[in-house]
Amino acid sequence: MPRSLRADAQANYERLLDVSARVFARDGADTSMKAIAAEAGVGIATLYRRFPTRDDLIEATYRSRTEQLCAAAPELLEHTEPIGALRDWMEQFVDYMLTKQGMADALPAILAARDGLRAHSREALLQAMTALVEAGVTAGRLRPDASPSDILMAIGGITLISGHESDRQLATRLIDQLLGGLLSRVAER
Repeated sequence: MPRSLRADAQANYERLLDVSARVFARDGADTSMKAIAAEAGVGIATLYRRFPTRDDLIEATYRSRTEQLCAAAPELLEHTEPIGALRDWMEQFVDYMLTKQGMADALPAILAARDGLRAHSREALLQAMTALVEAGVTAGRLRPDASPSDILMAIGGITLISGHESDRQLATRLIDQLLGGLLSRVAER
């Protein structure tokens, strides 16, 4: 995120990222930059001043959504019991992945070209999941052998399946079933 922006410029920057995430998820990465600017309520010059290329906008959108998702884990744990926090985070993860799928054609080349971006994102997501799982295990609600990396892989698979089926509610049902398998046997009694 750019530093020292005026309040209105910062608001435009954040609105562009929010709109681009929604538009990329809905219409794909090839959508018109002009359409993104219009939907965000800014001029095309404002969009290009912040994001000189489509790849810059895709990268910034990806980074922003990853940061938001990772920041949600401790926030959820602060206000929700561990299983509810994990479930809510998984739902947010599905939405995050659906945004990524909208950028699927362009994102691999961007991730390959931007040194360490893929590894940094994976590590940040794993840390967020680890915090959620550890809270659940500590509370006696999750099985002690619950693997954060395995859970991330499972929720990624859930996203791919529900995205392929174009059925967002399928993801919610599969999340419920995944969580059922992760619950501690003590917690079920």
